[in-house]
Amino acid sequence: MRELRGGRRVAIALALGLPLLLPGTGVGVEVLERTLENGLKVLLVEEHKAPVATFHVWYRVGSRNERPGATGVSHFLEHMMFKGTSTTGPKEFNRLIQRNGGWDNAFTSHDYTGYYTNIAADRVHLPIALEADRMVNLLLKEEDVRMERDVVLEERRLRTEDDPSSAVVEEMYAAAFKAHPYGNPVIGWMEEIRQITRAELLQHYRTYSIPNNAVVVAVGAFDREALFARIREAFGRIPRGPAPPAVRSVEPPQQGERRVVVKREAKLPFVFIGYHIPTLNHPDSFALEVLASVLADGKSSRLHRSLVYEQQVALYAAASYDRLSADPSLFYLYAAALPGKGSDQVERALYAEVERLQREPVSERELQKAKNQLEADFVLSQDSIFSLARQIATYEMVASWREWERYLPGIRAVTAADVQRVAGAYLTADNRTVGILVPLAMKE
Repeated sequence: MRELRGGRRVAIALALGLPLLLPGTGVGVEVLERTLENGLKVLLVEEHKAPVATFHVWYRVGSRNERPGATGVSHFLEHMMFKGTSTTGPKEFNRLIQRNGGWDNAFTSHDYTGYYTNIAADRVHLPIALEADRMVNLLLKEEDVRMERDVVLEERRLRTEDDPSSAVVEEMYAAAFKAHPYGNPVIGWMEEIRQITRAELLQHYRTYSIPNNAVVVAVGAFDREALFARIREAFGRIPRGPAPPAVRSVEPPQQGERRVVVKREAKLPFVFIGYHIPTLNHPDSFALEVLASVLADGKSSRLHRSLVYEQQVALYAAASYDRLSADPSLFYLYAAALPGKGSDQVERALYAEVERLQREPVSERELQKAKNQLEADFVLSQDSIFSLARQIATYEMVASWREWERYLPGIRAVTAADVQRVAGAYLTADNRTVGILVPLAMKE
């Protein structure tokens, strides 16, 4: 049989549950790692398949680093980072990038805040200069803080206040974490966003937006030595700051099921179930990743096939694992009921699939299909220089980018017995928190 290439070969391997052997498994990507004297880590990948580059600056700060009463300050500061410096006017960062054919954005998570620019490789010097400037020269004008607060509050209304399913997720996380700040929403609680002051934003900026708390990641068509020299020239003069305070909160073991009920105007019941699990530096993390794939990757996955296709109790059903987190987070299942079906039916159906995994090991074919899917997603995403940079940066933020190199060997080593064991060890009634959306009649 002639060789099958690209997506067709991947699709056939997935469908048949055959071993998937793709070139370029991530280990073959050469990463230049250097650290400046001020503590800024630089990770560069030279890739000349297209004349473009992606340039990222990520800071080790997110909602887990916020003090009580100031939730959302990291996300608020992310917005303010585009409001101008002593040398770059408000919104000028975006205008300069767009004028040169690029685009930029930013995001905040529980564990980190990332800023990135995609641009022609011969103009990568532009985001280097702009990012170095706002690392140290942010203005944070009082008027800008007042105006941007309204933008953040409206973003929260759209994301959570006006989205019943998101409200359930938020309440479930708040119930699941009693001690750890993962229980707080990244965007912050509404009343606390209203109270964040310019002084708090400035203190947060000076504490965390420092070179020894940041990582630069760039991938693209550049000479890596020449690019490193540019980065050193732009960022090397910024002084090292005091080490930011460590997050010392540790979530105690859960000792019984917790339940939250959210009553909102909505059309369908929604169920969201979270289980405490270890993070990526634990050996069980690979088996949990495969377990999530068995449950939820594709229309032939167990949850979709059972709840959506066979039983017809859910509009959709899925699972996921927060593996890439600095501290232990959650493995979760969720589903929306079909019209005429109740949340209790959906919840029972989700537990039935979990119990089946605990009783019976998955077949070799199903196991291989899940591992193939994870490997294909991991490898094929590296065709995008942005995705490759984001993978490397994420691993560096929560552990080390070296863990990224260990992903495929870890997934390949998972056995059916491993999947059954972690399902029994972590997906237990005493370890779960359940969020239920009870729909209220829509108002006129």
